Amino acid sequence: MDEYNRFVDWDKMDVTVQSQDAKELTCTEFQELKQLARQGYWAKNHSLRAKVYHKLISNIPCRTVTPDANVYRDIVVKIVGKRNSSSLPLPEFVDNSLVPTYCLNAEGIGAVRKIILCIANQFPDISFCPALPSVIALLLHYSKDEAECFEQVCRILACNDPSKRLIDQTFLAFESSCMTFGDLVNKYCQAAHKLMVAVSEDVLEVYSDWQRWLFGELPMVYIARVFDVFLVEGYKVLYRVALALLKFFHKVRAGQPTESDSIQQDIRAFVRDIAKSVSPERLLEKAFAIRLFSRKEIQLLQMANEKALQQKGITVKQKSLLNYCFSVFCIVFLRQNVHLAVHAENFKSEIVSVKEMRDIWSWIPERFALCQPLLLFTTLEHGCSLSRFYSHSEGHEPTLLLIKTTAKEVCGAYLSTDWSERRRGGNKLSFFGTGECFVFRLQPEVERYEWVIIKHPELATTGSEPENHAPPAPSTLSSSSVPPDPSDRLSPFLSARHFNLPSKTASMFMAGSSECIIIGGGDGQALYLDADLNHGRTSHCNTFNNQPLCSESFQISVLEVWGFRD
Repeated sequence: MDEYNRFVDWDKMDVTVQSQDAKELTCTEFQELKQLARQGYWAKNHSLRAKVYHKLISNIPCRTVTPDANVYRDIVVKIVGKRNSSSLPLPEFVDNSLVPTYCLNAEGIGAVRKIILCIANQFPDISFCPALPSVIALLLHYSKDEAECFEQVCRILACNDPSKRLIDQTFLAFESSCMTFGDLVNKYCQAAHKLMVAVSEDVLEVYSDWQRWLFGELPMVYIARVFDVFLVEGYKVLYRVALALLKFFHKVRAGQPTESDSIQQDIRAFVRDIAKSVSPERLLEKAFAIRLFSRKEIQLLQMANEKALQQKGITVKQKSLLNYCFSVFCIVFLRQNVHLAVHAENFKSEIVSVKEMRDIWSWIPERFALCQPLLLFTTLEHGCSLSRFYSHSEGHEPTLLLIKTTAKEVCGAYLSTDWSERRRGGNKLSFFGTGECFVFRLQPEVERYEWVIIKHPELATTGSEPENHAPPAPSTLSSSSVPPDPSDRLSPFLSARHFNLPSKTASMFMAGSSECIIIGGGDGQALYLDADLNHGRTSHCNTFNNQPLCSESFQISVLEVWGFRD
């Protein structure tokens, strides 16, 4: 074997991984590296993969003072002493994570614990890092000794490039990543999400496992292929693979009874045994077939989720019993959005049932899952006055609009932006809102429609707004300019300023004046409500699917606006 075999139990390794075909890696261009990583160019040559990992990790920009191999040699004896490495206690920040063996021999398994303890000594700012044992166990395969592995892990942890996120090291970052993953599941795995909501009372607790699927349950051959691409492309790859795992789980298990009382345990078991149904190549192929948001957009969503957690005081995993119970309560409340936020005994609507409201709640962005529905306006109590509609709705962001027609049709919209934004256009009817907005139908059947930019990201190119827009088509409607610095907004995600769009389609989702409300945009209005809030109409709009929300012209029986209460 080669010089990187010290910690490997080759009897447990797949023989194909031991290929010694002579290969070289001479390219340095990102796009070429990206393609080679996805194709598994160095996957079947143990020595080549070790050299590639060393090269990629050595190019990670790090803090000026980053612990290296010499530091490890200096401190390991002082920290470990003569204790048996297999019984060394792990630091709290790994959160009782699985310590995968990944076909390591006995020396390698003990080395994982030693390196973790030395990292804890050198990185006192790490407060929560459950992925660390898996990363160390994997890199030991491709290290000459413990000190080299320690140095490589330290470089990953000490990355100081703000645009290159690698491993979560705080409870806040970890929790917000779980919320972000839940948001992405909601957008890209709707069938799987529907199953999770149906069979689990704690859907976000299921999604909080997403890193464990990768760094714990996924077999060695699979996580190594994922890590190949991760070192080149970064954190977004992890989201992609986790989404692909969930898609395959739903495909394989759809229509079958759960194997245990917990969907969470079923997914873990599926990932552990994924070789029975999906190859590593097929998994990556599926992952990269997902038309995922750009890094910029995912970063915005992550920041919004972190902000929501900070506002609730959920930033660390508390140690004391009292604080721990409070923290766990907050997180459980945050996670059990569908069932805890919509209380059957406290919820009353003339349009939707508790079950229907829970269905809607499962669609909203995760950072609002910790909120409860609050009735702001209803035509049954406040009358059919558009001015009262505005006065009761303004100051609340986001809001939920529900409509029941005299024909018993039920539809609505999730609106990301405060209705007071309508004033930015002066006396002109101007559009505003963000790409998190969506419309939906509950009766005669349930259907959710999303903005075309979310559903078909190939129609939009991320980037700054062009200076010279195409002239808008003749219309009585005008687009409002996008606020230059909405960093303090509650819903910054996917606003039109992040897309290279012509002005006539930018932010065209919601609009309001003293004469009407419009939800939709583009070549026609998706939903148009008259000033008296008694009549409405729908028409084809290229921002939604072709199926109608409700009748082309309808009379409103009841209209409600709901806010989100902490």
